[in-house]
Amino acid sequence: MATVNVRRDVADPFYRYKMERIQSKIEGKGNGIKTVIVNLSSVAGSLARPPAYVIKYFGFELGAQTNNNPNDDRWIINGAHDASKLQDYLDGFISKFVLCKKCKNPETVMEFKNNLILLDCKACGQRSDVDLRLKLSGYIIKNQPKKGKKDKSTKKAERRARKLEENNVEDTSQNGASPADSASDHAEENGDLEIEAGSDDELTRQINEGAKDIGAEPTEKEVQWATDFSSEALKSRAEDLPDDLKRALVIEDEDGEGEGSGSSTYDVFGKWVQDAAAEKGGIEKLENVDIYIKAKELGIESKHRTLTVLAQTLFTDKIVKQVAKRAGMLKKMMISERHQRAFLGGTERFVGTEKPELIPQVSNILAQYYEHDLLDDEVVTSWCSKASKKYVDIKTSKAVRKQAEKFIEALNAADSDEDDSE
Repeated sequence: MATVNVRRDVADPFYRYKMERIQSKIEGKGNGIKTVIVNLSSVAGSLARPPAYVIKYFGFELGAQTNNNPNDDRWIINGAHDASKLQDYLDGFISKFVLCKKCKNPETVMEFKNNLILLDCKACGQRSDVDLRLKLSGYIIKNQPKKGKKDKSTKKAERRARKLEENNVEDTSQNGASPADSASDHAEENGDLEIEAGSDDELTRQINEGAKDIGAEPTEKEVQWATDFSSEALKSRAEDLPDDLKRALVIEDEDGEGEGSGSSTYDVFGKWVQDAAAEKGGIEKLENVDIYIKAKELGIESKHRTLTVLAQTLFTDKIVKQVAKRAGMLKKMMISERHQRAFLGGTERFVGTEKPELIPQVSNILAQYYEHDLLDDEVVTSWCSKASKKYVDIKTSKAVRKQAEKFIEALNAADSDEDDSE
């Protein structure tokens, strides 16, 4: 299948965003002539937009009637229209309803607020308005995705953004720089951007403000404090941890092997979370920004194992109600599928070993994770399908994942309903 760059003004053959070239065929004759766009669903999927929006845009531009919800995936425009002409019109749709107004990247998710259409860019973080004077804008506002449920195109955009971010993290880690490090090749993509006026990313703003002093040179009047993070010092502090924390914080890599002495950094982090929570009178009173800044001080804010620690230390037996408060921070740190699996592993350890009375609530917990965009369909489905002895014994793992069946059934039913509606 012939493909073309999403932005056809970009001639780079290695441009990462591709889509199929529009294919159409003309049927009928006389007054009954019509154009069928054979691959509209595929093209719209590459743009992470519902195909109904694209076909309706063509209808407005051509002054022709269209079918906006076919059951057989036959997207029809009345009249005879050449594929190359439709491709030109598609460029207009992409420019107005897909591309970020700042970085011109198509990695955007369409959101709605107070009858405004917003494009939330997952590449640079910019949130820009769509021109409401456009004819299609009125149609989109009247045909928004159902609240509380994301359509497949939105989920695809967010999954694609996470995978691209994971690739960026792997690239930068090979160069010895963290994704938020200004020395990184992808520093601008990964958050070293000034928060613009009007941005609702309050957590990012607080983190940037709180992180200003990290690594800053102390003034002469300040007392200079230093913490030894050598392997010997970390190992020594890890030995001083209480037995229950040693049991709780099981940090392993994806092959089931520990990180050696380096894993002690995560023990130090977990111990800090517990101590800070105790000082403030409960984990609920410990602020997200403080947790993130501590992880950044330790150099583990982008590591997947950090999510394993957080899953075991952030929550109490009221976890179902506590997820919402932590979702913003967790989503910022959960930049790949590997991070999601680590978070699920920590949750399994927390529920299965530390709070076994929560095992019957596993489906509710997963539902909260999913509702707050912390998990992708494929990751959670794969995790629920097979028990593992990585974080707990195999018997406990089976018990925990058995309780996840109700969530998977609900997830599959939702997908089935969405397919039927399309």
